Amino acid sequence: MADDVKGTPSNQSQDRVGYDLSLIFRLKVMFSAFWNSRVRGKVLLLSTALIGVILATAYATVILNQWNAPFYDAISRRDLPGFFHQLKIFALIAGMLLLLNVVQAWFNQMTALYMREGLTRDLVDQWLRRKRALRLASSGLIGVNPDQRLHEDARNLAESTTGLVIGLVQSTILLVSFIGVLWELSSGFVFHFGDRSFSIPGYMVWAAIFYAASASVLSQLVGRKLVKLNADRFSKEAELRFALMHANENIPAITAARGEENERGRINTDITSLLDVLKKLAMANVNLTWVSAGYGWLVVVIPIIVAAPAYFSGSLTFGQLMMSVGAFNQVNAALRWYVSNFGPIAEWRATLMRVTDFRQALTTMGDDVDHKEMIAYERSAPDTLTLDNVRIAAKIGEEIDQCGGFRLHEGSVTIKAGEKVMINGDHSVNRKLLFLALSELWPCGGGKIGLPPTDDMQFLPQSAYIPGGTLREALAFPEPADSYKTDDMVAALDKAGLHNLVARLDTRARWDKLLDSDEQRAIGFARLLLVRPRWIFFDEVLEGMEPEWQSTMMKVLQTMPEATMIYIGRSETYVETFHPRVLHLEPLAGKVEAKPATKAPGKPAPVDG
Repeated sequence: MADDVKGTPSNQSQDRVGYDLSLIFRLKVMFSAFWNSRVRGKVLLLSTALIGVILATAYATVILNQWNAPFYDAISRRDLPGFFHQLKIFALIAGMLLLLNVVQAWFNQMTALYMREGLTRDLVDQWLRRKRALRLASSGLIGVNPDQRLHEDARNLAESTTGLVIGLVQSTILLVSFIGVLWELSSGFVFHFGDRSFSIPGYMVWAAIFYAASASVLSQLVGRKLVKLNADRFSKEAELRFALMHANENIPAITAARGEENERGRINTDITSLLDVLKKLAMANVNLTWVSAGYGWLVVVIPIIVAAPAYFSGSLTFGQLMMSVGAFNQVNAALRWYVSNFGPIAEWRATLMRVTDFRQALTTMGDDVDHKEMIAYERSAPDTLTLDNVRIAAKIGEEIDQCGGFRLHEGSVTIKAGEKVMINGDHSVNRKLLFLALSELWPCGGGKIGLPPTDDMQFLPQSAYIPGGTLREALAFPEPADSYKTDDMVAALDKAGLHNLVARLDTRARWDKLLDSDEQRAIGFARLLLVRPRWIFFDEVLEGMEPEWQSTMMKVLQTMPEATMIYIGRSETYVETFHPRVLHLEPLAGKVEAKPATKAPGKPAPVDG
């Protein structure tokens, strides 16, 4: 089945990973995801309220700017009663602005929260769709450290998007509000040169636009490398975190092998790579600071210098001068929003790039697979499994003859319900690929596999997965914890040799850390007692288990005589218990004529190998 190829997106999506998708395309992708998310209504409602608060804040800010004129005129006249009167007015305006600021801060935080909820849930939903996560893991760089994109990148993108959009809207509203004020103030600017007088319509407005535009252009030239550097930084941060986590998860094995020095060198290499990127990023930010800080200091005197000719000619009072300076600063701050936020915008674009690349890789996993030969899957009768000339390729995307592989020595095989079968093979054969092929996760190869209904099958891998949470949840996985009765769970644990865990059924813990490997595999057998599937597939699950545990597991399986059991691997215990029909896998390089498997009457079939 084309949909099940483990490496499907490697050629398609990885070619698109990086910097080749346009910003418009990325914004369309994320807007589409937002529009179809469950938080759309909440975010739109909060956004509407935010715009109302921002408009009220802008109106109060205009009033505060107009208050400058009578306040500074009262100071210039040394009018003490007028001075105190203007302070009372200021207290009212400032109190209103403070209240609006607090309300806006709350709306900002809630909007960012819901944005993160929607984005994170969307990415997790896309990632954990049937077989996608497994296929993505073999898709190259895009499948490395998905936790970074699902957690940190999603958080950064949600929070930065909210902050930047709100800042842009607020700056735009302030710009519209104060351009009118500044244009009206500029009408009183009359310049005198000798006997000639003239005025420039909107003089202060044009001065503010020129000042902010020059800062924007310089910021773009100086800081254009920040987007790529931030993307590289996020990638290196993820690699370092994975290296630390991987080492921590495997500390016992590392210590037993006396490999601390080797692992330290490996982690230090990742630290060095991250520091190299951080040094480049620091230098780029320092260069950008020359522009942003320089223009920030100049704005202290620039509006006064611009308005000075009109003031010294007598066209403006001191209060009107300060009002003009305040309006100039508001217009300049609104126009310079891009400059002031160039660094955050660069980080936002880098995060947007990583998240959209990840989401695109997931959503563009199509059904078209470029393989020369693939296994054909079909649904056989409920009581039959067929293997018709099945050949398994050892690698994805290559012909079997070129990459190597193996086949079933017996050629075409039919397995009836209730049979006990063991499939082993030569040491050069990767039997795990047959387990994946039977679970429809590895269709790379040829021939035909006829499977019973999906709901009748249960696959037990060699390494059991024990999810976090309560033991009840781990035992019921992948079903909800309340899918089975407590008495049934207790009985399953008892039969699987896990008597000591019965009292801890509702204890929440990291069971994958508390239980040893044999106990974790026993959890998988206990699940079988709850599910009682008709068809059970084992992947070398008994290899490496202590003899006592193997004996206990066989007793578990003997309670399900009606189940069909297909054991992939070599197990003397399984052979001695069930006397299974034995099939053999052989490398394609050493093809021989198929011959039927035989066994002496009344004796167990020998284990091939």
